[in-house]
Amino acid sequence: MPSTLSQAGYQRFWHWRGWRIRYWFHPGPGDANVPPMLLLHGFGANLNQWRHNLPALSQVAPVYAIDLLGFGDSEKAATLYGAELWAAQVAEFIQGVIGQPVALVGHSLGALVALTVTHNHADWVKQLALVTLPLEANREDLVAGWLAALSLRIESLVANPLLLRSLFSLIRRPGVLRQVLTSIYTVPDRVDEELVNLFALPPRDRGAARALCYLVRSRTQSSFSPSVKDLVAELTVPTLLLWGDRDRVVPVAQAQGLAALSPLLTTDILPGVGHCLYDEVEADFNRRMLDWLSKY
Repeated sequence: MPSTLSQAGYQRFWHWRGWRIRYWFHPGPGDANVPPMLLLHGFGANLNQWRHNLPALSQVAPVYAIDLLGFGDSEKAATLYGAELWAAQVAEFIQGVIGQPVALVGHSLGALVALTVTHNHADWVKQLALVTLPLEANREDLVAGWLAALSLRIESLVANPLLLRSLFSLIRRPGVLRQVLTSIYTVPDRVDEELVNLFALPPRDRGAARALCYLVRSRTQSSFSPSVKDLVAELTVPTLLLWGDRDRVVPVAQAQGLAALSPLLTTDILPGVGHCLYDEVEADFNRRMLDWLSKY
């Protein structure tokens, strides 16, 4: 997948449980006295969503980003998905590839996964940053409204490959994606050709339509996600929660009361920005990440 990241670091592939997983990394300045960072993308996105963050962050620390199974350039596996499966993928990546505890950053679905990893493998996470957190892991929270409606339709079409191909042909059209992204972003200028391609190219991969069907089906399972509030209440590492007050996908009202669940959680509401605050105000986000990284 073409990206400015190809000039800023290194793309590699890692095989996990027989599935191909893409990741990006930069070794950092060489004398970093901070833990390596690992960034996890949101639903429907991939590691290229961090295109305006990874180069800046890697000036200070070793930085990794990974495509979760089923997304981006990772394999479109025919399997049931869920927070525990993705958390196992991320934990084994930390242990087997990075080899030391990390500062873990997750956005939306990636935040849910990062929180689950931290709960299950606290020894491998030194600090945690959550960029919006879908509290009940509802389908509407994990997916923008347009894709939620589309997902419901796909559930009724799962047995009809011809209809699925037609549907995928529609949703990967740049014009359709540009319209959707513009409705999510509070900074329309950020919706450029590279961003549109970020979402348009993975649906062309072999098995993508089938993988989306599995994702939709998985979301109906009670085991899709543990209780987010329980995980927050059991935090064992310093955790930063960032949220845009104009988030149209996961409303900021969901952040209310979370700070009271754990003394280790610090909540920071950013005014005037939305769901993709890491991209909408990338300089501010990068600064906050570097400040947070140096605190512990």
